[in-house]
Amino acid sequence: MYLYCVRHGESIFNAEGRIQGQQDPPLSDLGRRQAEAVAATLGKLPIEAVFSSPLDRACSTAKPLAEALDVEIQTDNRLKEIHVGRFQGLLWADVRKNHPEFAEKWRAQDPDYVIPEGESRRQLMQRGAAAFHDVQWAGHQHVVVVAHGALLAAAFKTLFEIPAKLNPFSLHNASITKIKWDGQFRLRVLNHVQHLVDAGVAPEGAVEL
Repeated sequence: MYLYCVRHGESIFNAEGRIQGQQDPPLSDLGRRQAEAVAATLGKLPIEAVFSSPLDRACSTAKPLAEALDVEIQTDNRLKEIHVGRFQGLLWADVRKNHPEFAEKWRAQDPDYVIPEGESRRQLMQRGAAAFHDVQWAGHQHVVVVAHGALLAAAFKTLFEIPAKLNPFSLHNASITKIKWDGQFRLRVLNHVQHLVDAGVAPEGAVEL
């Protein structure tokens, strides 16, 4: 089984540098073009199912691909981004200025730190992995999962048995990560952006080596 994991395209909050969490901003113009680039690349493959977070920025990224493949988007609430509680909708500069104690605890990378009115990284790992395991056992051979940067990174840590205190993954908007399941999970491609480079819609700083 192959899993193609896609971080959603750029949203208007991404463009503003604003913390999203489970708030629901739409894609930016660039994000919509990135979604088309994802569809042009993955639409060539024998994808059988497309799963997505129900948040608009993820569903709108999944939509062009689902239309190209003529499949329905299957949404799962467990694929939503981490709930960042009081941080949602703020700029990081605002958090550092107005809530320095919360900002310091979050940046300390403690996996069990619960954002006020939100959730912890460990909780995110658990629900993300649960969603992925259900996709794993759904019986498909080629599947796309469209979700969010923190959610995907957290799920990957669980799937690859990486300690919760470590955070080695950073994913660009509209990047593709390919995982193979053959009795264990194997990482084949991480944070692929060549399709975005070729289409002229790569995020700032995204360079394919």
